[in-house]
Amino acid sequence: MDLQLTGKRAIVTGGSRGIGRAIARALAAEGVDVVIAARTEDALRAAATEIGRDVPGRVVAIPVDTGDQDSVDRLVDRTVAELGGVDILVNSAATPWSAGRPTDFAGTTDDVVREEVEIKVLGYLRTARAVAPHLTEQGWGRIINISGLGARQAKSIAQTIRNVSVSALTKNLADELGPQGITVTVVHPGTTRTERLVDRLEKRSAAEGVTVSELEAELATNSIRRIVDASEVADVVTFLASPRGGAITGDAIAVGGGIPGPVYY
Repeated sequence: MDLQLTGKRAIVTGGSRGIGRAIARALAAEGVDVVIAARTEDALRAAATEIGRDVPGRVVAIPVDTGDQDSVDRLVDRTVAELGGVDILVNSAATPWSAGRPTDFAGTTDDVVREEVEIKVLGYLRTARAVAPHLTEQGWGRIINISGLGARQAKSIAQTIRNVSVSALTKNLADELGPQGITVTVVHPGTTRTERLVDRLEKRSAAEGVTVSELEAELATNSIRRIVDASEVADVVTFLASPRGGAITGDAIAVGGGIPGPVYY
């Protein structure tokens, strides 16, 4: 299927590693000119060089701090100058949720919640705010927000709040921007094979004398009983970013291999 993406222009925040990097690669492979944006310039340049070697789309690295509206505005201005416009925004810049953070009621301070909301929720709002006028002016656009299946689990107050908030932001933007030809969707990955996960499992493997495959099997509690790779999440996002995905907006798409038991409708 031709996804009709050749010549489109995209911004992928959090594009230097993990799911964001996989999304940037998948879009560029379909002929999209992609700006990857993140805070660390060296990692950005390395990612842009590596991704750009074997894809038809152009890959440009532009540093950004999505916690700062001025930085976000500069990102969008530079993207328009470099690529001639913007059609697609993928929000994937977020501080990773990791073990050791407080998950209980007593340990969840105001600052813990603020930190989670500042980048993953307000950061997504800032980038959407900066990009939306360009999409509205041309009457077409895609915004895809990467959230997480933590939105559907009550295991951590802060984690659930930040992921549910991304869904709420998505739905509000979808209803407001839909008449202008812009779709807005949220993608919920589950446990995903990224550089970060591989590194963590390799360290455990060396320390415990257990293979990485065995450690992955422990984590694979989803319906398909295997870890979803970042490239598989990227495939779904690429479809949503394409003209072919225009009938989907405002909804959450889970890409975690299925959660056994609950029925979502």
